[in-house]
Amino acid sequence: MVLDERKFMILKAIIDDYILTAMPVGSRTISRKSGVGFSPATIRNEMSDLEELGYLAQPHTSAGRVPSNKAYRLYVDRILSSGEISAEEKQRIEEYMKRRSGQVEDIIRAAADVLADATQYTSVIVAPQIQTLRIKRVQIVPVTDTTALMIVVTSAGIIKDAIISVPAEMDSESLHKLSEMLTHELAEHTLAEVRQIFARMFRDLSINRRLLGGVMQVMEDKLTEDAPEDVVIGGSTKLLNYPEYSDIEKAKNFLALFESRDRLAGLLKRNGGMDVTIHIGAENGVAALNDCSLVTASYRVGEHGNGMLGIIGPTRMNYRRVVTIMEYMGDVISRMLSSEQK
Repeated sequence: MVLDERKFMILKAIIDDYILTAMPVGSRTISRKSGVGFSPATIRNEMSDLEELGYLAQPHTSAGRVPSNKAYRLYVDRILSSGEISAEEKQRIEEYMKRRSGQVEDIIRAAADVLADATQYTSVIVAPQIQTLRIKRVQIVPVTDTTALMIVVTSAGIIKDAIISVPAEMDSESLHKLSEMLTHELAEHTLAEVRQIFARMFRDLSINRRLLGGVMQVMEDKLTEDAPEDVVIGGSTKLLNYPEYSDIEKAKNFLALFESRDRLAGLLKRNGGMDVTIHIGAENGVAALNDCSLVTASYRVGEHGNGMLGIIGPTRMNYRRVVTIMEYMGDVISRMLSSEQK
């Protein structure tokens, strides 16, 4: 049995209706839709075939059917294309983002809120991976006689800091000179490139190698890690408004997922660099998302570095609108962050 054009037309009509209503769809409902042009009896026969092929399921004894994840995958792969955002909606988004422009964290937080409000689903944004960003400045500030705070500012304005050990004989002036030297040597290089630069610096006998080794270790071990604040969530409870999550246990499992932000970041990063990807149900590889779809897209920060944005919604989400908004928001974030680093 093959999925011919008639079956696909009926399946598409069922999916479109179910996305809107979350109610099992019957043959009479589809027959009334303009453009279908088939009798309820014909549609019933085709729905039975679609169920046998695994594209539909019958949750209750009623005649209504609901799409399976296999159906959504076909729907996404065969017909999905991005649409258009109205000029009014674009203006609202642009104005909201401009009012909150400033630090990178503010832009990302605002973007998460916009995505959640525009789609009515849960949004997740991962900050640009710091390993790929260019170092702009290094500053070492004394804290105690033997410790100092090292601050690394990147080209995207993202700031990382960590406590390092320093020799007791190094005063503020010495640490200031070290800061200037590190800025001179590391500026315009990525954190991923520092090992090679430090290897060259170790050959300079005038440098305190123990201190330099400590600085390098901190940069490699701590500053390149993804911190919890690098993952921003918007509208974490929005999915609870959908009937699919009226079950308390299912809702608890979904909300528990947000307690592990590094796991969320991993889900988004696995397709890093791709324009838009869609994982449906079990394709996510996470039990809490078995009834969800995860749509991801990337955004860029100038020529170096990229971050990820994602939308989590029920499998019956409005894919076309989600993809359209994410493509637009990716462009908005890229423009704002690229201007921040200039």
